[in-house]
Amino acid sequence: MSWLDRVRNAIPFVAKRETPDNLWHKCKGCGQMVFVKELEDNQHVCPKCDHHDRIGPSLRFDYHFDEDSWTVLDSPRVAEDPLKFRDSKRYIDRLKAARVATGEQDAFVNAVGTIDGNRAVIGVQDFAFMGGSMGQAVGEAFVAGCEAAIAERAPYIVFTASGGARMQEGILSLMQMPRSTVAIEMLHDAGLPYIVVLTDPTSGGVMAAYAMLGDVQIAEPNATLAFTGRRVIENTIREKLPDDFQTSEYYRDHGLIDMVTHRRDLKETLGRLVAYLTPVKQAA
Repeated sequence: MSWLDRVRNAIPFVAKRETPDNLWHKCKGCGQMVFVKELEDNQHVCPKCDHHDRIGPSLRFDYHFDEDSWTVLDSPRVAEDPLKFRDSKRYIDRLKAARVATGEQDAFVNAVGTIDGNRAVIGVQDFAFMGGSMGQAVGEAFVAGCEAAIAERAPYIVFTASGGARMQEGILSLMQMPRSTVAIEMLHDAGLPYIVVLTDPTSGGVMAAYAMLGDVQIAEPNATLAFTGRRVIENTIREKLPDDFQTSEYYRDHGLIDMVTHRRDLKETLGRLVAYLTPVKQAA
C-alpha cells in the first residue's frame, strides 16, 4: 500500500450531502442564480432583474382568477395528424411527447371563473407545448373559449405565447387565422369585450391573427412580439433596426398596444377592465 493510499484511508469518511436539483433557478435575463422559492413567491419574475419567466396555464389561472373560483373547460377533440406528417420524427410522436411533458392535451387551455367577483373566461397559450404552435386543436379551443364567454355573458381574456402556425398541419393550421377572427366577431356581436395579454414570445400566424385583435391590448414587460424575425426584416429592408425593436415597450411607444403591465399588477388591471367593460346583467 502506497503512502497516498494510507493517508486517504485514514481520512474519516463523510457522506456527501444530497442537495435537490430544483432549489435554484438560473435567470435567463441576468444569468444570476435565484432561489426557486423566492422566484415562485414573486410569480416567476426574477427579483434581481425583473425578467418575466414563461409560465403555463395552471399558474396563469392561479394568478389571475379569484382563489378557488375557476374551472378548466374541456378541450375540443380534433383529428390528430391529419396529414400523416413526418420529419425527423412522426408528428403523432411529437404530440405524445408534448402531452407527457406538459400534462395538457394541446397548446391552448380555457378556464372560467371570477376576477374580483366578476365572471370571465381566460384562454392561455402554452409555449411549452410545441412552442405554443397554432394547429387545429388551438383553433378549436379558441373558438370554444369565445363560445363559453358568450354563454357566460363574460369577457374573453387570452394570454398569447406562440412561435406561430404549426407546420405539421400545413394549410389546416393557417385556416385557424380566419376562424379565430370570425369567433372574435361573434363576441363583438354579443356585446362582449375581447382582451389580449401578449407574453414572451408571440409571433408568426398567431401575431397576425387573434393576438392583435383585442379591444384592449396588454403586454408583459420586455416580451418579444413579432410576425417575422429581426434578421429577416433587416435583410429585406437593408437597414439596422433599433435595439428595442419587437419588444413590448417598442409596441407601446409606437401605439400598437395599449399598455405594458408587470405580472404582479395584471390581476388588478384585468379586474378593473372586466368590471368596466362587462355588460350589466338585467334583473329577471
